[in-house]
Amino acid sequence: MADKPEELALDRVQVKKAVQALLAFLKTKSTPDSLLLDESQHLSLLFTLWKIPKQAQTIRIPLPHGIRTDTDEVCLFTRDEPNMTPDQTQRFYKKLLAERGVKNVTEVIPYKMLKTEYKPFEAKRRLLGNFDMFLSDDRVRRLLSSHIGKHFYERKKEPLSVNLRSKKLAVDIQRTIQGTTISISKKGCCCMARVAHSGMAADEIAENIDSAVSTIVTKLRVKGPLIKIIHLKSQSSVALPIYTSNMNHLTLLEETKKQARAAMDAKKTASKQKSTEKNTGAEVEEEIPQLVPIVPPSKKAKLEKQTKKGLEKAPNPTGGKKAPNPTGGKKAPNPTGGKKAPNPTGGKKAPNPTGGKKAPNPTGGKKAMRRKSKRTKKAA
Repeated sequence: MADKPEELALDRVQVKKAVQALLAFLKTKSTPDSLLLDESQHLSLLFTLWKIPKQAQTIRIPLPHGIRTDTDEVCLFTRDEPNMTPDQTQRFYKKLLAERGVKNVTEVIPYKMLKTEYKPFEAKRRLLGNFDMFLSDDRVRRLLSSHIGKHFYERKKEPLSVNLRSKKLAVDIQRTIQGTTISISKKGCCCMARVAHSGMAADEIAENIDSAVSTIVTKLRVKGPLIKIIHLKSQSSVALPIYTSNMNHLTLLEETKKQARAAMDAKKTASKQKSTEKNTGAEVEEEIPQLVPIVPPSKKAKLEKQTKKGLEKAPNPTGGKKAPNPTGGKKAPNPTGGKKAPNPTGGKKAPNPTGGKKAPNPTGGKKAMRRKSKRTKKAA
């Protein structure tokens, strides 16, 4: 659970000194053009947490003094009313806001108009640059993320949901517009919230800082110590520290880490002992199997059985009958018509290729000598 607000106590004297120093620095850096146009810079609180949160979170922070000027442009996204065109829906909600006393909303855009007229990328970028803040009807808030684009979230101008059916609509919209939000991501331990502007008095800025810190501490979903350091800064200045937490809990963290390590070591040793006991018990309980020699069957027994029984004759496939004669008992006709075939040599003998001489013996008569020696050995 989060710590109580009383545990994080800001030094208001130190906060006021930091605010006065920051305002004096911004006055020295201001130009005649900025003074003529009454341009003011945003003042923000930079929170550094002790650890990275496990879940992303967005916290709304109500402030006692408004941080937006009358010149800020606010746009409202509404749902499409049944049986009405987008222009009729736009006129309907403008009339409703005027009747309820809402004066801070400068433009109303129905959901159907957003899908059709602001579908191109350039139109979305123009819409993002024309307005300082965006509100949304809570009935269509979940549908806007796929139509407005990622640049609204990168510039931290995502629409804030508002209940347009509320009886205190003017108060709710005024509180939402003059308040602020802080987005806590699970990718880092730093987050920033806008709490004032340079045109406000020092006491008003200090009160906004105090209420913002107390709200964040109560709503932040982080266990253990929460905030490590809080800085105050503007868009073009360095960060001034206004709060630093105590380091007493670091000894407790070290002790808990040591205890956790000792518990892990004890678990590892216990598991090793169990595994060794199981292995030794398995070795004792296992019996060595006896090897029985395999005796092949004797061949003499098979031969004796065959001689006693005798060899059986194979069955005759014709069943004891003679095979039919394909010629029907007649002789086959002579293809030469009873005459002798002509002699290709004309009755003469073929010439002897060796010229009447015997061919030379390739073995040189050695085979015969070997045969005679073998016979004499056998006779002996």
